[in-house]
Amino acid sequence: MTPYAEACTALPIGAVLDELAERLAAGDAVLEAPPGAGKTTLVPLALRDADWLGGRTILVLEPRRLAARAAAERMAELLGEPVGRTVGYRVRMESRVSARTRIEVITEGILTRRLQDDPALDGVGLVILDEFHERSLESDLGLALALHGRALFREDDPLRLLPMSATLDGDAVAALLGGAPVVRCDGRRFPVDIRYGDARRTDDDPGARTAATIRRVLVDEPGSVLAFLPGRREIDRVAEALAPLASETLRILPLHGDLDLAAQHRIIDPPPPGMRKVVLATSIAESSLTI
Repeated sequence: MTPYAEACTALPIGAVLDELAERLAAGDAVLEAPPGAGKTTLVPLALRDADWLGGRTILVLEPRRLAARAAAERMAELLGEPVGRTVGYRVRMESRVSARTRIEVITEGILTRRLQDDPALDGVGLVILDEFHERSLESDLGLALALHGRALFREDDPLRLLPMSATLDGDAVAALLGGAPVVRCDGRRFPVDIRYGDARRTDDDPGARTAATIRRVLVDEPGSVLAFLPGRREIDRVAEALAPLASETLRILPLHGDLDLAAQHRIIDPPPPGMRKVVLATSIAESSLTI
């Protein structure tokens, strides 16, 4: 069994891929799927050979550069290919595509500029708007331009649109698309234990308190830690405070939008046996990446 086939079997999204393909054969669709269901990477791969696509390209819209690169890298890995063959990406000041590329993962600004240059999106059969709940000016503009270009230039060869998200008002988006069907995927649920630290402490800065909390969690609990911080500055301060803990069995890994693909892999991939990791992340790990 190939890595792609194994992922379709193991992840929840595999249960609705056939239904989604049938819905898109008739027009637009909306997909609701929880975090970690596999929608970002498995949906484009499942649709790439659909008859209605006719060999045309799939554009996958991601809200952040790091998410775009990570999604393309993961899809290429599932196919056993390098990035830039079947799956590629275009982000600001960087692209890895070729004449063989069928799936392009792009950021919002890239889509807007492409629609301005080519309102018909010639050669494109499907636009997937991933993480649509984030709703930025550029993503809304991209959707509006795609709808306008389709109405003007693609009457005989309709461009299909697929907004998808974990936290989406699917019915409202479906109404925007003229009553498109909504496909819903059930996810896996995990128990959550909520604990609160001592908010009365005022003797140190938030970075020091965060570092102290992470140290306590590493002592009290098994496994790895994902900590959210406001930005790069706070991440660097907490990483510096935790640096003495780093060892052959514990990695301290900052996660932000300026990382290269190799650094992304070290953070996103599961740690090897016997290794724990502390990921210090911005909100990108809440909305655009599954760690």
